[in-house]
Amino acid sequence: MIREILKMGDPRLLEKSRPVEAFGTPDLRALIGDMQDTMRAASGAGLAAPQIGVGLRVVIFGFESNPRYPQVEAVPFTILVNPVLTPLSDELEEDWEGCLSVPGLRGAVPRWTRLSYRGFDAEGGLIEREAAGFHARVVQHECDHLDGILYPMRIRDLTKFGYTEILFPDAGIPED
Repeated sequence: MIREILKMGDPRLLEKSRPVEAFGTPDLRALIGDMQDTMRAASGAGLAAPQIGVGLRVVIFGFESNPRYPQVEAVPFTILVNPVLTPLSDELEEDWEGCLSVPGLRGAVPRWTRLSYRGFDAEGGLIEREAAGFHARVVQHECDHLDGILYPMRIRDLTKFGYTEILFPDAGIPED
């Protein structure tokens, strides 16, 4: 079922999410199904449970191609519950991000270039991966939602924050 995506300003987006305690449950499967439906309907690269008003540590992300990010490489579709991120270097890279909860805007955000992430799938199976590039950026962006952080809070230079249609007028990037 497609759910409403909360928008910046909703206080629920600023709350720290609770860990999932039971795996393989009908409620968890239904939540993940709703997240998938909602993300696909919005052409999102990822979605965190808090974005649909559920304060649990669940994120999904991944795509073969994405009209909102036409220039980036594919990211494997992943369901990640109770994630833990570990940077693999101190190197940061600033690049443009958007967010379904911050529609119509983009900002240049610094993120670790390489990281490992660990968590569980819906059934409690362990997931451990290393990621770089856009894959690493998406994981960090979605996991920030679990701690009540929206990408504009990470922007260092507000001259690199604005409306997608103004910043990228000829890119053909859909407004979120």
